[in-house]
Amino acid sequence: MKITALVDIVTFIAVSVAIYFTFIFAPLEAQMGSVQKIFYFHVASAWISFFAFFVTFVCSFFVLFTNKYIFDDIASSSAEIGIIFCTIVLITGPIWAKPIWGTWWTWDPRLTTTLILWFIYVGYLMLRKFLDEEDKKAKFSAALGIIGFIDVPIVFFSIRWWRTIHPNVLQQGGGGLAPDMLKALLVSIFAFTMLYITLMIKTATVKHLFRRYEKITSDR
Repeated sequence: MKITALVDIVTFIAVSVAIYFTFIFAPLEAQMGSVQKIFYFHVASAWISFFAFFVTFVCSFFVLFTNKYIFDDIASSSAEIGIIFCTIVLITGPIWAKPIWGTWWTWDPRLTTTLILWFIYVGYLMLRKFLDEEDKKAKFSAALGIIGFIDVPIVFFSIRWWRTIHPNVLQQGGGGLAPDMLKALLVSIFAFTMLYITLMIKTATVKHLFRRYEKITSDR
């Protein structure tokens, strides 16, 4: 069995188990009720978006110092996936906030810096669309991928640096989560991590094959 097929199977099982843990295994939160279930997908998506942008950040350095396009393929693929999960964060957050805070959106430091992060990497993808020359596309994108990552630790530490109403789920003691809730969260994070790996393998492979195709056709 190919490693990619094995990863696909593990991902399918992990996501299925995460759905079970979220909607059946984890107890219903006493005050928030069923809307609290969004938390497991919201936090897991936030983790993956941070991790994806970190991969873009690291690979961007390799692009600048090695001039190998394989790292550009990985960096851009990870940015695309990161945008997807960051979008999920920005959608699930307001869905939770409306019944809990009474409003869809507030310019809370965590929310504002997350929105800025989303715009940064949307700009990263737009930059790649506007540049045709491969070398410039790779290097300019790498520069933005490195600079843009600065906002990730700002988003993460925003609830510690500024006054905020956003809950801190990573405070000492697991954010006050019940043991079964913590288990469900960890399972969801693992499932989303596997989903990221699956999407990453497929996206980067397609980009690599397309680059080879363009090289072959240009050499004719």
